[in-house]
Amino acid sequence: MTGRESCARAMHFCYGHRVMGHKGKCVNLHGHNGEVWIYVTRMHQQQGLDELGMVIDFSLLKERIGAWIDAHWDHTMILNKNDQETILALEKLPLDARQRPPFLLEGNPTAENLAKYLLWSVCPRVLQGLGVVVFKVEFWESFQSMAIEELDPFSPEVLALYK
Repeated sequence: MTGRESCARAMHFCYGHRVMGHKGKCVNLHGHNGEVWIYVTRMHQQQGLDELGMVIDFSLLKERIGAWIDAHWDHTMILNKNDQETILALEKLPLDARQRPPFLLEGNPTAENLAKYLLWSVCPRVLQGLGVVVFKVEFWESFQSMAIEELDPFSPEVLALYK
C-alpha cells in the first residue's frame, strides 16, 4: 500500500500590522502572537521517506523557515507597501541596531496574504534543493482565526520553484 507521506512544523512569532482601508478596528496598528503551520511532502510521489524514515528533519524546517521568520517578521511591523501614511510615521521614529524597519508586502498584511507569501515566496527560496515541497501553510493570527493557503505539490509550476 502506498500513500503520500507528509509532516508539519509549527513556528511562533509576534508581529504588528494594520489592514489599510478596513472598516473596523484592524485599521489601527495592533499586534498578534502568530503561529504558522508548514506542511511538507517529498517532491515526487514515488520518493517516500528518506533513509531515516522522515519526509524532512523538523530541525531543518526550523533552521530555514523559522530563521527567515525570525529575521523578517518576528517583532516587526508588517505593512502594505502602499500604506505610505504609516510608513512615513514609522520612519520618524529613531532606529537603533535592535529595531527593524517595517516589512513591506504587496497588499494588506492579512493572514491570507501572509500565508500566501510564505507558501509561494519564502518556502521555495529557503527549501530549494532539499527534495521537499511545502504544499500548505496555515497562518494563525490568533487562537481563534487562521487562513490556509494550499497548492498542488506535484504541478510542474510548483516543482520548478523548488529545483
